[in-house]
Amino acid sequence: MHCSTSALLTLLAGTAYAAVGDWQQCGGKNWSGETTCNAGAGCVKINEYYSQCQPGAAPVPLPEPISSAKPTTVSPGTPVVTTTPSGTGPGRTLQSGYLWIRGVAAPNFHKYMQTSPILSTGPAVLGDYTKAGQFQVVSGQLVQLVSAPGEPVKLLYANVSEERSINDMSLAVTFSESKNTYGTFAWGGDDLQWSAAGVNRPNKSAWYVCTGQKMYINLGNYLYQTPSGCADQTIHYYNDKTANN
Repeated sequence: MHCSTSALLTLLAGTAYAAVGDWQQCGGKNWSGETTCNAGAGCVKINEYYSQCQPGAAPVPLPEPISSAKPTTVSPGTPVVTTTPSGTGPGRTLQSGYLWIRGVAAPNFHKYMQTSPILSTGPAVLGDYTKAGQFQVVSGQLVQLVSAPGEPVKLLYANVSEERSINDMSLAVTFSESKNTYGTFAWGGDDLQWSAAGVNRPNKSAWYVCTGQKMYINLGNYLYQTPSGCADQTIHYYNDKTANN
C-alpha cells in the first residue's frame, strides 16, 4: 500500500516541528535543539549557556511612539520631592510613552513594580496590580511618572545603592527625586537590565525580591544560591492599557 503525496506531506508537517515545553531549555551557547516555546511562553536568557521557556514571558510589541519620537526619548521633566503622595498620580490607565513593569514567574507572577508608599520616595517593590507604577528608561535612568494627566511632568528616579547587602551579592533599589549615579538601566528586549563599569554580572536581568517584596539587583548567578527569604526574578515591561493580574 502506498501513501498519497498529500498524506505524506501532512505527516511530515506534523512531525517536523515541536515547540519547547514550559520551563524547558530553549537556547544557550552550543544549544542545538528547538528554540521556539509554546504559545504564551517566551525564551528567557538565564545565562550564556542556558535559556528557559517561561510561561507569560512571550514577547510583546514595543510601545507606540509619542508623536514622531520613540518612547525612550520621553523628556524626564523636573523631579519634585514626593515624600507624601499627592493626588491620584498617573492613575490606572497607562500614559503615553510609559510602561508597566512586572514579574512573569512564580512566586511573583504578574506582580508589578511600584514604590512603597505608592507615588513616593522609598524602596522599589513588586506588588499588587492595582498599585502598579508607570515607568520608562530615559538616557540610562529608570524613571517613574508620579504626576496626574494634564499636570506638569513629575518623576522619581530609581537609585541603585553602591553598598552591597544580602549575602554581599545584592544592591538595594530605591526611588528618589535625585538621578541615579551608579550604573545605567536599559531594556534587554522586554526585560529590565542594569549594568555598571567594573561590575561583572552573569545575568544583567537578574533581580531578587525579598522580605516586604523589596527589590534588589542580583549580582550573582540567576537561580543559584538564592538568599533565604528571597526569590529570583526577571522583570519585563508590559504595555497593555491597564495593568492586570
